[in-house]
Amino acid sequence: GARPRRPAPAAAVAGAAALAVAVTCAGYAVPVPTAADDTVSVAVVQGNVQQPGMDFLGRPMLILNNHVEATLGLAEDVEAGRLERPDLVIWPENSSDLDPTAVPEARAAIDRAARAVGAPILVGALVDGPDEHHVQNNGIVWDPATGPGASYTKQHPVPFGEYVPYREALSKVITRLERVPRDFWPGEDTGVLQVGPARLGDVICFEVAYDGIVRDTVNDGARAVVVQTNNATYGNTGQPEQQLAMSRLRAVEHGRAFVTAATSGISAVVSPDGRVLQRTEEFTQDVLTADLPLRDARTVADRVGALPEWTLAIVGLLAWGTGSVLARPGRRDQKGQQ
Repeated sequence: GARPRRPAPAAAVAGAAALAVAVTCAGYAVPVPTAADDTVSVAVVQGNVQQPGMDFLGRPMLILNNHVEATLGLAEDVEAGRLERPDLVIWPENSSDLDPTAVPEARAAIDRAARAVGAPILVGALVDGPDEHHVQNNGIVWDPATGPGASYTKQHPVPFGEYVPYREALSKVITRLERVPRDFWPGEDTGVLQVGPARLGDVICFEVAYDGIVRDTVNDGARAVVVQTNNATYGNTGQPEQQLAMSRLRAVEHGRAFVTAATSGISAVVSPDGRVLQRTEEFTQDVLTADLPLRDARTVADRVGALPEWTLAIVGLLAWGTGSVLARPGRRDQKGQQ
């Protein structure tokens, strides 16, 4: 008859445990440098929205005026000596609810804010184009003297939120898709932008969740990273906290300071070691000011990319396959008959 299965030798169990501990501890041996090469002073403006949910926009110009108002308040504090003038100002995604390159009132409002604060503003705006059926989700560098300059277009639009796949077929059976009247046009370049004295990397909203987008942005020269986001449709849920947690993870992964600028919160400043230095509450108008550390050195994660993930995945699959073969009933029966 078949022999009873013998318990695994103690040495094998101890070896497996030691390997698990070694793999766990190896992560602590990876250097994560965080010392700043220099700093830049930033102001993060959270203008707030009229209400949470899909109808957060309210009447035209409302959200834009909220951000202009908060920036003018910042400018007053600077003029009164209560705050130092920032080197640059960061507004969130959708902080201009009208295309400021096409609507004179929107352009004039942003010009007014930039001139008052005396610093360039990274403005989040929906810009029409490249054709009548599309719109672009952009971060635009707005100079107080010359107006709109370099820009970044979101590379990874959200399906069913920013574009509708198979629109013609699905719209016939899902009427709610009419709330996305135009598809967002995806950008092709990383969001490395010169904003005043700082070379920043811009990622928009949930692009922070994609390894490749953030890594490419850092490897292309971003010395700190900005996450422009609009979380109003997810207000009072766990999503803003989740997104902030992603920024903290990315900060450690890439050794870069991260700034999250959100229309309705949570806006935050995260140090290169993942600590949250400042943050706002949701659905409030607020301004954060900070000296942001800038770094040029690359981390191990920047250099090797997804290689460790793929390696571990392949090793896991091979281990599973080997175990499945060795555990087949036929092999056990053959061993028992020997």
